[in-house]
Amino acid sequence: MSGYPSTVTITSTSKDLETDKLDAPPVPPLPKLEFELERIASGSEETFPEGGLRAWLTVAGGFMVTFCTFGSMQSFGVYQDYYTRISLNEHPPSEISWIGSVQIFFLFSGGVISGKLFDKGYFRELLIGGCIIYLVSSFLLSLAQPHHYYQNFLAQGVGMGIGMGILFLPCISAAAHYFKRRRGLAMGVMISGSSVGAIVYPIMINHLFNGKTGFAWGVRYVSFLDLGLLVAANAIMRTRFPGRTKASAEKIEFGVILRDIPFWIFTAGIFLTYWGLFVPTFYLQLFAVEHRASQTLQTYSLAIMNAAGFVGRTIPMYYADILGLFNVLIPMTIISGGLAFAFLGATSNAGLIVFAILYGFFSGGVVSTAAPASASFSRNVGEIGTRMGTINFITSFSMLTGNPISGAILHPPEYTWVPPIVFSGVTVLAGAFLLSISHYMQRQKR
Repeated sequence: MSGYPSTVTITSTSKDLETDKLDAPPVPPLPKLEFELERIASGSEETFPEGGLRAWLTVAGGFMVTFCTFGSMQSFGVYQDYYTRISLNEHPPSEISWIGSVQIFFLFSGGVISGKLFDKGYFRELLIGGCIIYLVSSFLLSLAQPHHYYQNFLAQGVGMGIGMGILFLPCISAAAHYFKRRRGLAMGVMISGSSVGAIVYPIMINHLFNGKTGFAWGVRYVSFLDLGLLVAANAIMRTRFPGRTKASAEKIEFGVILRDIPFWIFTAGIFLTYWGLFVPTFYLQLFAVEHRASQTLQTYSLAIMNAAGFVGRTIPMYYADILGLFNVLIPMTIISGGLAFAFLGATSNAGLIVFAILYGFFSGGVVSTAAPASASFSRNVGEIGTRMGTINFITSFSMLTGNPISGAILHPPEYTWVPPIVFSGVTVLAGAFLLSISHYMQRQKR
């Protein structure tokens, strides 16, 4: 009798074990399990604060940096007009536009170096070094003499461009480390600083250059404004991974990046888009002058475009976090390409204002969504700087050549506007086509 309970207990336990076995989740395959164990052991589980004081202070600091750098670059149309008509009037517009194009080239191409150094943990060194180079070059520009092209080229094109290139990408990447779900909004707010700067600088520069102040002290006043903002940015910006720590410990597999076909198609799409996107921005004020727009509109046309760009850099980014980055980027690129052709018909005051508002809004949306879209290809935070730097380096060549090509086919002093405007529209639409292919292939991979 004493054995029966024991037998019953053993049988019951067996059934329970069998039931538990049936209900238990399947054991993952060995490679996946090994990957999970390695990931957990290395502490590479990625979580994002999605906000907080430090995160939003970093965004605010990045806003100030883009205000000074990208905002200054987008205001080159004022310099283009001033140099063409006054201080460098012996040089054709295509030659003058090389100053701004070289500046843009260094702004973006510098990312291939600064992005990699950022991923290795040198954020603070990049921020301080970039500020020093940019500010010294800006003050040197104020010493440039009229009809001395090389002085403007070296100070504004090369010096300020290199400083911008060191600053821009690390600031964008630092903000990306704090956000994932709300990355689009955060980066949109940060990049919108470029639009605010591009509103302030054209108005400020036009009044200083064409008033009693003149070129030299006008540039110095702008430089002092930049000095205050960049010092404040250095004080409040913090990277989430200080020093050579967690972010730099992530192994970057370059072979995987090289084999990422959707990533490279995306890069080609951004290359073509940026080849023509900034042509209206560079030549808007000159277009207004040549078509005898009112003096007020000549002065404020670029500021109007950039004010609309501020809205275009913020509102679409809110919806990008809801609808998806590519679902916002691609339509805005297509519309920007179509609007480029409308530039031809904007010969009246009202037409110029409408064009400036619409093109500023949609082209601003393209610029703001392109950066987080490029970061979306990264498999971990350690790749963000490298991938964005690679894209920026390649697309910098399109921005180096796009505006000089447009200036060359403009054929001054007659100013035949059809060729550069068609060039702008066609390249932007071709870029939108490649972005659509990249998005489709990326969705198929998932």
